[in-house]
Amino acid sequence: MGQGRWRRVGSALGRVVAVWAVSTLTMLVLAGILPDFKLQSDNGDSATRIAITAALGAGAFGLLSVLVWPLLVRALLLVPALVLGLLAFFLNGSLLLLALSLIPEGRGEAGAETAVVVAAVMSAVASATGGALAVRDDDAYRRRLYRLADRRRRRGPDGTPGPMTPGTVFIQLDGVGHDVLTCAVGKGLMPTVARWLGEGEGAGPPTHRLTPWRTDWSSQTGASQLGILHGSNHDVPAFRWYEKDTGEVMVSNRPASAAELQRRAVRRTGDGGLLAVDGASRGNLFSGGAEQLALVLSMAARRGRENRSRAGYFAYFSDPANAVRTALSFVAEVFREIGESTRARFQRRRPRIGRGGLYPFIRAFATVVERDVVVAAVIGDMLAGRSAVYADLVAYDEVAHHSGPTGKDVEKVLRRLDRSLALLDQVAEHAPRAYRIVVLSDHGQSPGETFRGRYGLTLGDLVRAGCGLPVPRKAQRTHSGAEARSAVRAALRRPVEEGADEHRPARRAEPIVLASGNLGLVSFPDVPHRMTREEIDRRHPALLATLANHPGVGFLLVRSAERGPLVLGARGAEVYLDEDPGPAGLGPLTDFGPGAADAVRRTDGFPHVADIMVNSWYDPDEGEVLAFEEQIGSHGGLGGAQGLPFLLSPLVLGDPVADGTELVGAEQLHGVLRRWLGEDRVPETPLTVPVNDSLFDAPDSTAFAAPGRAAQDKTH
Repeated sequence: MGQGRWRRVGSALGRVVAVWAVSTLTMLVLAGILPDFKLQSDNGDSATRIAITAALGAGAFGLLSVLVWPLLVRALLLVPALVLGLLAFFLNGSLLLLALSLIPEGRGEAGAETAVVVAAVMSAVASATGGALAVRDDDAYRRRLYRLADRRRRRGPDGTPGPMTPGTVFIQLDGVGHDVLTCAVGKGLMPTVARWLGEGEGAGPPTHRLTPWRTDWSSQTGASQLGILHGSNHDVPAFRWYEKDTGEVMVSNRPASAAELQRRAVRRTGDGGLLAVDGASRGNLFSGGAEQLALVLSMAARRGRENRSRAGYFAYFSDPANAVRTALSFVAEVFREIGESTRARFQRRRPRIGRGGLYPFIRAFATVVERDVVVAAVIGDMLAGRSAVYADLVAYDEVAHHSGPTGKDVEKVLRRLDRSLALLDQVAEHAPRAYRIVVLSDHGQSPGETFRGRYGLTLGDLVRAGCGLPVPRKAQRTHSGAEARSAVRAALRRPVEEGADEHRPARRAEPIVLASGNLGLVSFPDVPHRMTREEIDRRHPALLATLANHPGVGFLLVRSAERGPLVLGARGAEVYLDEDPGPAGLGPLTDFGPGAADAVRRTDGFPHVADIMVNSWYDPDEGEVLAFEEQIGSHGGLGGAQGLPFLLSPLVLGDPVADGTELVGAEQLHGVLRRWLGEDRVPETPLTVPVNDSLFDAPDSTAFAAPGRAAQDKTH
C-alpha cells in the first residue's frame, strides 16, 4: 500500500473519530439537559464512567445507523413518500433506544419521546461535523469525489472506459417564467444564474445564453414535458380532459394517464424519447425513454414492487443523516408556510386563497423532500458519467399557485433553487466527464384572482345556468348567475322553473366541465362525437352566448359544421380560423399575443378536444388572468407570462433558433435538445420502438432501453 493510500486511510479514520467524539459530547450535553435521558446507573457513576457510557452509546448508534437504517428504509418503500420523511424521526429514535439497550448494566436509558429528540440532534450534529471536515479539507474532498467518480465510471463490454464526450444535464425549474427568472437575476436572488449570464458586480464573461420560448395553448407540465421528452404532445388539449370514446377523464399527473400519454407519444413518433441513449429521468411525469428512472410518474403504474415510483427514495433516505436533515427541513417548511399564510391573512392581501388543510405538508414535500431527493439523484448520475439527465424541480410551481408568481414567498424558493444549481455546477467539476448544464422551464405562471372569487360562481355553475340546469343557490344569487338565467329565459322564450320541481335531465345528458388553470373544457358525454356549434345551439340555445358574453371569459373555441374551427367572443364576435382572418381580423384573440390563432387552430385538430374550449379573460396591461381553479398563480391556457418560459443554455452549444425566429412549442424545443445531444459525440441511432399496446404492461419491458442494451432494474 503506497504512502498516499495510507494518508487517505488515516484521514478517513480521523474524520470517523472526530464525528464519534462530537457525537459523544452531544450525548453528554443532552443527558445533562433532558430529565428523561440518563447515562449512568441508579447509584450514580464517576465522570469517567459516564463518558465511557456516552462513547459506547454514540458508537452503537452510529453502527446501527450504518447497518440497520438502509434495511428499515427498504422495508418502508410501500409507505407514502410524504409520510416517510416524518417517520425518519421515529425510526432514528428507535435505533437510539436499541443502542442504549446494548450498553452494559443498563446505564443508558431514555423515554420514547426523548429518544426521538436525542437521535435527531445527534444525527444532525454528526452530519454537520462530517460535512464540515470534508469541506474544510479541500484536497480530501476532491479526492473523495474523484474516487467515487472513478468507482462509478462504467466500462464497455471489453473493459475499456466509456465515452468521454461531454454529457448534458437538463434541469427543469417547473413554472418559472422567463420574466420571473430575469427579475430574480436582477434582484440578486439567483447569483449562479447571474454568473452564467455574465451579469452582476464582478461577473466574468457569460457562459450561457437566455432564450424565451412560447408554449402551446395548453401551457402546463403534462403537455410541455411530454413534447420536450418524447417529441409529441399531440392530443393533449389541457391538464385534464374528458375522452368520449372511453368515458374516462384523463389527468396528466395520474400514473395511469401519464403512462397512456407516454404510450401514445411513442406510438406517434416511433421513437423511445430524448433520453433513450444512456439517459436518466428524475422527478418527471414521463420517462423520456431513459434507462435509469427515479420518481417518474408514468412508470409508477407498472406492475411489480421494484417499479413503484417511491422506490427512488431509497438511495437518498438510506443515509440516516440525509433522512434527519430533510425531515428537519420538512418540519421547518411546514411552520414557515403556516406563518406566511397567517401573515397574509392578517394583512388582508388580495388576491388570496385558502392555504390550510394538507397544503403546508404538500408544500414542504415539493420544496424540501422532492428537491433533496432529485438533486441527490442527479449528482449520482453525474458522478456515474451518464450521457443525458433530465430532472424536474417543482418547488416554485407549487408555491406560486398558492402565494402568487411574485413576492417574498416565491423569492425564498428561487434562492434555494439557485443553490441547487450551484451545487450541481460544483459537482460537474469532479464528474468523470465534462457536463453541459441546461436549465429550462416548461411554462410560466400568470397572476390573478380566481373566477369564483371575482364572480361568486364557478365555470361549472355558469355552464349549468346557461343550459337551464339547476345551480347552487349561492350561484343563483350572484350577478353572473342571474344574467345567465335571464339569457336562458330569453333564448327559450319561456321562464325557467325554479325550486324542487325543476326538470332534471338524465345524468348522462348533463355537461362535464373541467378546469386546467384558466382554461375550461365543456363536454357532453351522451353525444359520441364532438358537437358542432350548430348542434350546441339547437340543444342549448343560450349556452354559447352566455359564455362568450361573460366578462370573465376571453374567448371560446367551437367547431362549425360548415366552416371549421370557430372562435367566439363577446358581442357576437366570430373568427373562422380556417379562413385566414389576418392580424386585423383576430377579434378576441388579438390581446393574447402572436401565435394565439395558430395555437388554438392546432388544438382544434386534436381527436379529444372538448365540445367547447373556454379561455378566461386576460388583461394585457397587468398580465392577469382568471383561474377556473383555486389558484392565484395559474397556467394552462393563453394569456400572460404562463405562455413564456425560458431556455438557459451553454454558449458551447449551438443557437437554439436562427436569428429573428421564435422558439415555439414543446415539440420544436425537443428538436433543439435532441440536436444538442448529438453535438460533440458519435451520432446515435434513435431507438425505434415497436408499436404495441403492451408497452407499459410488462415490468421487464426493454422498450425504453438504449440500443443493444438490456433493460436493467430501475428505481422510480
